[in-house]
Amino acid sequence: MNLWRSPPGRPAAAPNKKSATGKRIAAVILWVLALAAEVGAILMLNGRWYIPEEQKMYWLIGALVIDLILVIIGSQLWKKANRLDPASKQSSVKFFLWNNMGFIAAVVCFLPVVILLLANKDLDAKTKKIVTVVAVIALILASVFSIDFNPVSAEELAEAQQTVGNGSVYWTQFGKSYHLDPNCHTLMRSSKVYPGTIEEAFEANRTDPCDFCALDKDGN
Repeated sequence: MNLWRSPPGRPAAAPNKKSATGKRIAAVILWVLALAAEVGAILMLNGRWYIPEEQKMYWLIGALVIDLILVIIGSQLWKKANRLDPASKQSSVKFFLWNNMGFIAAVVCFLPVVILLLANKDLDAKTKKIVTVVAVIALILASVFSIDFNPVSAEELAEAQQTVGNGSVYWTQFGKSYHLDPNCHTLMRSSKVYPGTIEEAFEANRTDPCDFCALDKDGN
């Protein structure tokens, strides 16, 4: 078992919040750029931005691809920020919105284009069919990659911090859990194990305590 060493010491809460804020700002900037790509596609569709008919399909697909890339990268940054500085469950509305901002951005950046494509009667039939299919696929992909299927709360992070204390936790490259015991038998099957703080484990999306070593130590 190869134990990869991360820098020692637990990062303070302030650096975590600062890093999360930076990632959220970057995500919003990327979503604004994605929205600009969507506006460009809409301007092409309604003729405000003139593109020759024989080139329009390629320009529209290009705008949608750029839109998709920006939305997904922004959503990944937002989800990473939420693991560093998660929202509290005390406000269920904020918790839901905060953890679904990526999905909301995906819908805002693609659904209007899909609707306009379906309603457009002037676009060449072949172009309309192909671009509509691309737009629908882009909407689905952006939504899937933007949804946080396993959101964590501030309470869950605080509970994990209290359980772990100043000690290290351990996780693997493909596992979903963090471990308190470096000799946990579930880690023996992994060629590489990453040690770090509980905050680093959460940032790596390892937010589930091991059913053996972590939960046993917690007394559950």
